[in-house]
Amino acid sequence: MPFIIAALGAIAAIYFFVIRARGAADMAGEVLDAANDVRLAARRFGFTRKTNIHPVEAIEDPNIALASLGSAFVELDDLPTREQRLALTSAVSRVANVPLQDAEELGVLGRWMVSECGTPDQAVSRLARKLYKLQSTQGFAPVMEVIKMVSEAGSGSLSQKQKDALEDISSAFKIR
Repeated sequence: MPFIIAALGAIAAIYFFVIRARGAADMAGEVLDAANDVRLAARRFGFTRKTNIHPVEAIEDPNIALASLGSAFVELDDLPTREQRLALTSAVSRVANVPLQDAEELGVLGRWMVSECGTPDQAVSRLARKLYKLQSTQGFAPVMEVIKMVSEAGSGSLSQKQKDALEDISSAFKIR
């Protein structure tokens, strides 16, 4: 009898580890797919990462900076809802005058840029300064339009972090 119980225990342990290994393999595949999406979006918009330079400093396309700044702003208020993500994609498409599919890819690249900055707070200030370098004060109106469209899709009110981010953005664009 103890032999049968030990055999059943061994079978259960093997089954448990096989299921866990399958789950880990699936998760690894999803991570690789996400990394591939970022790589393809970067290639599509001509973004190349340079060594010894932060990825935000390597941005040359203002649309990448705009989408990244919008992603960072949305992520300041907890996890963004599906409606906020869709509103961000729609806003970037409309403001940057790009097709919706391109706006989605810009969003993927933007979320990666935010993650490379560490926190959304750091991303907002860094991306706002970069957008100012790329477009001077002409970049301020599109940013504010994207922020307005995204905030209307959410609760309609801004969190304290988002209000602080608006101050950071206006100071980066030297607007008082």
